[in-house]
Amino acid sequence: MSSSHKHLNKVTLGGLIVTLGIIYGDIGTSPLYVMKAIMGELPIQEEVVLGALSCIFWTLTLQTTVKYVILTLQADNKGEGGIFSLYTLVKRLKKRGLIVPAIIGGSALLADGIITPPISVSSAIEGLRIYNPDIDTVPIVIGILFILFAIQRFGTKLVGKFFGPMMLIWFGMLGILGIIPLVSNIAVLKALNPYYAIHLLSIHHEGFYVLGFVFLCTTGAEALYSDMGHCGRSNIRISWGFVKSMLVLNYFGQGAYLISHSGKTLSQLSHNSNPGNPFYLLMPDWFVPVGIAIATSAAVIASQALISGSFTLISEAMRLNFWPKVSVKFPTELRGQLYIPSVNWLLFLGCVFVVLHFRESGNMEAAYGLAIVLCMIMTTTLLGYYMVMKRYNPILILFTVMVYFSIEISFFIANISKFTHGGYVSLIIAGLLSTIMAVWFTAKKIRSEYTEFTKIDNYKSVLADLSNDKSIPKYATHLVYLTNAQFSDEIESKIIYSILQKRPKRADIYWFVHVNVVDEPYRMDYRVREIMKDDVIRVDFYLGFRVAPRVNLMFKNVVKDMVKNGEVDITSRYESLNRNNVIGDFKFVIIEKFLSYDNDLPWYERIILDIYFILKKVSLTEGRAFGLDNSSVKVEQFPIVIHPPEDLHLTRVDDPN
Repeated sequence: MSSSHKHLNKVTLGGLIVTLGIIYGDIGTSPLYVMKAIMGELPIQEEVVLGALSCIFWTLTLQTTVKYVILTLQADNKGEGGIFSLYTLVKRLKKRGLIVPAIIGGSALLADGIITPPISVSSAIEGLRIYNPDIDTVPIVIGILFILFAIQRFGTKLVGKFFGPMMLIWFGMLGILGIIPLVSNIAVLKALNPYYAIHLLSIHHEGFYVLGFVFLCTTGAEALYSDMGHCGRSNIRISWGFVKSMLVLNYFGQGAYLISHSGKTLSQLSHNSNPGNPFYLLMPDWFVPVGIAIATSAAVIASQALISGSFTLISEAMRLNFWPKVSVKFPTELRGQLYIPSVNWLLFLGCVFVVLHFRESGNMEAAYGLAIVLCMIMTTTLLGYYMVMKRYNPILILFTVMVYFSIEISFFIANISKFTHGGYVSLIIAGLLSTIMAVWFTAKKIRSEYTEFTKIDNYKSVLADLSNDKSIPKYATHLVYLTNAQFSDEIESKIIYSILQKRPKRADIYWFVHVNVVDEPYRMDYRVREIMKDDVIRVDFYLGFRVAPRVNLMFKNVVKDMVKNGEVDITSRYESLNRNNVIGDFKFVIIEKFLSYDNDLPWYERIILDIYFILKKVSLTEGRAFGLDNSSVKVEQFPIVIHPPEDLHLTRVDDPN
């Protein structure tokens, strides 16, 4: 059994507590706003409360427990989860169009990362209105979000140690607050009967569309799968039993409290002009300040988990050619711990926009849920292909896919009804992100299809002659090219042109370095092929889609190993320097391409490539993306001629003189 699979099945008390802090922030804070959203401002009715509880219980059971905890967690990629990990598994089927659910799902998950922090923090801070109904919570929410995003650059190693214990306190509080009113009205447990869930759709003032509010209770389910690599499958499954119990106790406690106040509205129960929140109404007055503090901490943890998840998602997207290359930092030594400055501050600006646009958590509920239900539909699509790939029983595959498409499409229809009330925000964000991903991937594909390669054997002798031609000034002792050629016996024609014709570049050793992105998340292997003894060497790196391609550092390690094994001599070939064992210089040459005017492209390809090159201007250069030192990098630009225009029929005329 591999180490990653051992990690998946290893259960420890520490692992369970860490899992509480990493996985359940989003779904764990749902009691702050779900019942409030379902009840609205109408008088409380017992049947509506029972229906709401039944819907919540069965949604958590079918959507979170069965689909994610039981089924989807089985689809691990060497211990890693998430929609891009699932895509890398099923793309082996070579089915056209699998890229579509991967891009839509990834974009929707990122959009959720912009909406979740504002609604979670706002819901918690609005508890202050118990003391001051007129307080403006917007500045407080923005201030908390700013601090949260500002500390990302330091990593979450230290803060993360408090996440698990804090969430343990949070879930313990949920259970205790819920069980007290539940004991006094145990009859509320009849809501476990699914009849009440179905009945709710006919008696609620929103009708079928109340499912849009019900869905809020399971929006964090996708995080259970996305963060599997950090916590392990077994830790998630065991801890979910505790988390679900505490959530259900709290929801049913809220229900018991509401039923005991039938006929009143939430506004009347709150003793001020603002609609009351059933979550805070459960608390005795003396405990409210403590409850607000714990709720705010839980909301911050929920936001932190989504921010960290967004960094991981963008990192994977870059490696899979879905996203422009951006700067990635490694603030701690923890595996998988990333910080992406541009994404961090884009997320912050998005969160600020959401807070300023909606101002209150009640208004944000319309935007919340629409993006994540799209992600869930895409996960179901890819999960179906995964089950086909693993040769599950066809009847089981059909039943599973049909059941979850029915559930999730129902949730989608219910959520789309909120489009004009704020749902458009999440769809616009997800749409913009999907467009960027689709354009970047398609443009890369167009470029790769028209890149010319040549056999390196055809140029071995001329490279050897050039290396020994002392009439040409030496360009570098070691000349290193990054190549996209998948086959070790091939090289781009542009590289040969660069060496031989665009100012001939004499070097003692020519190195060709290629980076392969592989399906295993954290694989880090390399292979060396000596094409010509002491003249031409090729190095192939095999890096997982969650590994940052720090080529400069990796290449140094490869050269160090080769020197240690006596495979290469890197001392300078200049006589005076060689006598003193001075190491020769390494020069990297990167070929950057631009779209030539000498193209006759279809209009849609022209638009895609135009957008691609605009995005490329704001993304990292190839050198910085591969972690190369600018002082040792030479960038050469070559035109891309993809579809040259037809031959021009020019006619020569005689000189009149």
